[in-house]
Amino acid sequence: MLAISGKPGLYKLKNQTRAGFLAESLLDGKTINVSGRHNVSLLSEIAIYTLTEEVPLREVFRKISEKEEGRETISHKASKDELEEFFFSVLPDYDEDRVYASDIKKVVQWYNLLIKNGITDFSAPEKAEAGAQEETQKEIKEIKEAKKAVPGKASTVDNKSAAKASSAKKGGTGKSAATRKV
Repeated sequence: MLAISGKPGLYKLKNQTRAGFLAESLLDGKTINVSGRHNVSLLSEIAIYTLTEEVPLREVFRKISEKEEGRETISHKASKDELEEFFFSVLPDYDEDRVYASDIKKVVQWYNLLIKNGITDFSAPEKAEAGAQEETQKEIKEIKEAKKAVPGKASTVDNKSAAKASSAKKGGTGKSAATRKV
């Protein structure tokens, strides 16, 4: 499962494209094109701060599921106080200074979304699933790196700059030797 900055809800990775990847929304089932300019997070990489450690999000979901007996929980649109009270009942030692009401809203919204879509197994990932998650992380990293390096542009600029610098050292006009009038 993926969380994409600027996009509500959660997404499933569908296919890789030249400029990014396709992701399917769990909210409405629509497929969107995600480019390297989006900040993408795997739910498996997200953790919640407590006073002693960081608790993986799947563990928080598991605790909510136990409390709610596998059913949906309160609405993410509940008041700040209700959300904080609920979260305290699930994770009593969460760090109130670093976990904001907006974070709690997301956790509750994502939990309810997963339950609505029949995703109820919040146990630790097995080796095969962990391998698939690593592959997804690798694909996302490759997409981001590919977007940073714009093909053709960097080498052209570097070559022109190098030619000007070299020519300037020799007292030339800044043109390469092939185009300089002799």
